[in-house]
Amino acid sequence: MAETEKPLVEVFVVSDGTGETGMAAVRAAMLQFQSPWTLKVFGDVRQPSDARKVIARAAASQALVVFSLVEAEVVAALQGEAQKQGIMTIDLLGPLIAKVAQRLHVEPRHKPGLLHGMTEEYFARIDAIEFAVHHDDGANVRTLYDADIVLTGVSRTSKTPLCMYLAQRGYKAGNVPLVPSIDPPQELVELDQKKVFGLVIDPAELTIIRQARLRAMNVLPTTDYTDIESVHEEIERAKLFCRRKGWQIIDVTGKAVEENAARIIEHYERRRS
Repeated sequence: MAETEKPLVEVFVVSDGTGETGMAAVRAAMLQFQSPWTLKVFGDVRQPSDARKVIARAAASQALVVFSLVEAEVVAALQGEAQKQGIMTIDLLGPLIAKVAQRLHVEPRHKPGLLHGMTEEYFARIDAIEFAVHHDDGANVRTLYDADIVLTGVSRTSKTPLCMYLAQRGYKAGNVPLVPSIDPPQELVELDQKKVFGLVIDPAELTIIRQARLRAMNVLPTTDYTDIESVHEEIERAKLFCRRKGWQIIDVTGKAVEENAARIIEHYERRRS
């Protein structure tokens, strides 16, 4: 191994639910390091035997195990097997639950799956996801007024991924593209400006994204779509249009979907209040 080459870190996320809590925590932590890493998620682990099987797999690659389990028997099985195998484990929820129980003087339920149970919030997320799917890329603009958040911008500015992420957070989101030489639909123009966000991006980065998109589709680059000067003009026209409409502009350059979504939600909630 070369001196500059860093070892690959393999992380197992073990959960009695979907594993989203563990995934978010691991990603946030691993961003602090420049070492290469991989992530594997083991969801719906609710039996001691399942926990032991995960540890057996972790032992094969000496993976770090991060878990968000709440049933004491399953936790004990996982930690006991990990100790036998010499596998490092990190308990995300146990210490926090213990501290809350101590503060409230109440025994926790230790019931898995509560975060994603069949609650009103759960069904609201399902409705939001269906809304995002049906209002993607300018579809069904006549019912766009039902959206909480509407994203607009030129092609390949992450409108669809952002809408889907916002939907997972319970926000009804739709998106409408700004196409050169074509007027945007009147339904978009007439929306409450507090709902609409214009997405912009550095022209050089957008050009690279569009070129990669066309290569993946086995399509030869087109002059205007991937020409840096044309892309720059397209972005500037989009910015000017958004400013005229009073829409909040979000620069998505070099930022992850989660980060851009957090900024949009922050602006939206501030405007709404």
